Amino acid sequence: MAAAQKEISVSEFFAKNRHLLGFDNPRKALLTTVKEAVDNSLDACEEAGIVPEIWVELVAINGKRYRVSIQDNGPGIVKKQIPLIFGKLLYGSKFHRLQMSRGQQGIGISAAGMYGMLTTGQPVKIISKISVRKPAHYYEIQIDTKTNKPEILNGRGDGVDIPPGEKGRKYMEKHGIDWVAFYEGEDGQPGKEIRSGTRVTIELEAKYQRGRGSVDEYLEQTAIANPHVTIHFTDPDGNTTVYRRSTTELPPEPKEIKPHPYGVELGRLVTMLKDAKSMTLSQFLTGSFSRVSPAVARRICEAAGLSTRASTRKIGRAEADKLYEAIQATKISSPSTDCIAPIGESLLLKGLHQVVPGEFYCAATRPPAVYRGNPFQVEVALAYGNRNTAKKITLEQLTELLGQSDARTLRQFLLLTFDGIGADGAEKILKTAGFGTRQSPSKLKPKDIARLHEAMRDVNISEGQTMQVLRYANRVPLQFKQRDCAITEAVMSTNWRSYGLSQSRGQLPSGPVTVLVHIASVWVPFTSESKEAIAAYPEIQRELRLGLQSVGRKLGMYLRRRKRVAQQGERRSIFLRYLGEVASAVSQINGADRDELYEHLVKVAKRMTAEADVKLDRQGRPIEEEVDFGDNVLIVESEPPGLAP
Repeated sequence: MAAAQKEISVSEFFAKNRHLLGFDNPRKALLTTVKEAVDNSLDACEEAGIVPEIWVELVAINGKRYRVSIQDNGPGIVKKQIPLIFGKLLYGSKFHRLQMSRGQQGIGISAAGMYGMLTTGQPVKIISKISVRKPAHYYEIQIDTKTNKPEILNGRGDGVDIPPGEKGRKYMEKHGIDWVAFYEGEDGQPGKEIRSGTRVTIELEAKYQRGRGSVDEYLEQTAIANPHVTIHFTDPDGNTTVYRRSTTELPPEPKEIKPHPYGVELGRLVTMLKDAKSMTLSQFLTGSFSRVSPAVARRICEAAGLSTRASTRKIGRAEADKLYEAIQATKISSPSTDCIAPIGESLLLKGLHQVVPGEFYCAATRPPAVYRGNPFQVEVALAYGNRNTAKKITLEQLTELLGQSDARTLRQFLLLTFDGIGADGAEKILKTAGFGTRQSPSKLKPKDIARLHEAMRDVNISEGQTMQVLRYANRVPLQFKQRDCAITEAVMSTNWRSYGLSQSRGQLPSGPVTVLVHIASVWVPFTSESKEAIAAYPEIQRELRLGLQSVGRKLGMYLRRRKRVAQQGERRSIFLRYLGEVASAVSQINGADRDELYEHLVKVAKRMTAEADVKLDRQGRPIEEEVDFGDNVLIVESEPPGLAP
C-alpha cells in the first residue's frame, strides 16, 4: 500500500473537483469565467489609478462551445508574470496581504483556463502590453495539472513579442489575434488609442442563457456597485450593450495593514514565532501586529508572565499558549479601517438609480466593525417602485428566452427568469393566459407565446412581487447560493411589516422592492472556494441587521406619508363630489349666494385635506414643510396625488 501513496497537486485536485470553484454546469461555468476575468481587470485598473473600461465578448462556436474574451485598459502585466498568473493555481499577490480586493486566493482565472482546456482542449490566449511604445506579449498557455505549472505552447515555449504601432496591428490581423486598439469615439469613430491593458481569451464548453444568474445580470449588477467603470458587452448574437460610468472618481485605494492580534489563532501564532528572526518578544509583537504599541506589548507580556526582552527563539509551546491567552485578555484597539474602501451612500444611490427603476431610493453605510480581528463594513441601499421586468420584455425576447430555458414548467420559467414576479404573480399570469401550472415551455406554439406575452403585460402583480436582494462582497455580485448566505438570512429575519411591507414568517417580504447589501472587508468569510455566499458570523449578522433597519425606517416614513397623501386625496375628491349639492341645498333653505357658499366650502375642504397638496423634492423633503426623511434619500417618481418628483 505504501507504494501506492503519492502527492496530489492542487491543480489535479481542482481538475477533479471543479464544482468547488463554480464550474459545476456549463451555464455557471460561463458566468464564473467572465466574473473572474472582470474582477481581475477591475482590481488591476484601480490599483494603477486608471479609470477602468472593460470589453466582454461572447462568441458561439457551436451549440456547446463558446469563446470568451475579456479586455481591460489596465496597466498590463510584465512578461515573466503572465504564464504564472494564468497557468498556475494558488498564485497571486492578494492572499498574504490584509487589504480589500475582489480576488483573494489566486485561483479564479487560472481555474477558468484549466476548465477550458479540460472541456475543449484549447489553451488560454493572453495578450498584454504595458506601454504604446513597448511590444505586447502574446502567450498561449495551458496548465500541467500533474505539476501545477504553466506550459507555453507558442513561440517555442517563450511566447511572442508583438511590435508596437502599425506593424504590430498587421501582425495581429494576420494571425487572428483580437485586440481593441482604440476607445469609442464620437459618431462611431475611433477615439484615443488604448495605451496599455490585457486581453484573455478562453474557449470552453458553456451555455449562454439570459435571465437570472446570467452574464447579462452579472454585468448589470457590477455596473451598480462600480459606477466608475464602463463595460462594453457583446453577446453571442452580436448585440452590444454598454453600461456607462456615472462618475470618473475612483474609490479610495485601500491600504495594507498587519494582522490584528484578536484575529490570530494559537497555531498561527506559533508559526509566526517560529518564522520570526531573532528579536525580543516586544519587538515581535509591535512589528507583527497592528494596534500593538510598546505599552500594549508590555501589558501582554506581563499578563503572560514573560519578559519583554525574551528572545522569540526561546519561546516554546507552553509560553506561546500563555502569550495567546494574554492577548485575548488584553484590551487592544480595533484595527484601522483605511484598509477597506466602501462604495459610499451617494454612489450607491446613483448606481442603483441608474440601473433599477423605482420611485424612492435610500442608502445607509454602517460604521466599520471587526470580526476575528478583520475590519469590515456593511452598506445597504433600497429602491422602491415598479420594477417588474416581465412587463418590459418584447415578444421576440420572450420567444428567445423560452427557447433557451431548461425549466420543466411554465411557472418555474417565470419564477427563475424574471426578478420580482413571485409565486402569486406567476399564478395570476398563468390564470390570465389560460395555462395550467404544469404547462411545458418547450411545447408552446407561437400563438400561445403571444397569449403569455399579453398576460405578462396586462396582469398587475405589484402585490405579489417578492423583494429582490442584490448581494455584494468587495463590490462583486454574488448570484448563487442565496439561501446559504448571511445577507439573505438577515433580510428574511428583519421584520419588514413594521416598515409597511407584507411578509410571511421566514420569507422575503412582498412588494416592488430591491435591496442592495454590500460587505467590504480585508478577508470576506465565504462559505466555499467558489465565493458565492457569506458565512454568518455574529458580528456580521448584527451589522447587517442594523443596516437593513436603517433603510427600512426611511422606507416606512415614505410609505406612511404616501398613504396619508393618497387618503387625503380620496377625501377631497369625495368632498368635491357633494359640495355642489350641499351649496345648492343650503342656498334654497336660507337664501345665501350659492356660488359664494360653494367657494367657501371648497376652501374649507382644501384646508382640511391640505396634506394631499404636499410636494416632495428629490431628497424627500416636503417643499412646504420642515420635516424630512433624513440624509441619503432620492425620490424620482410617484404615482399617488400630491407627491412630486
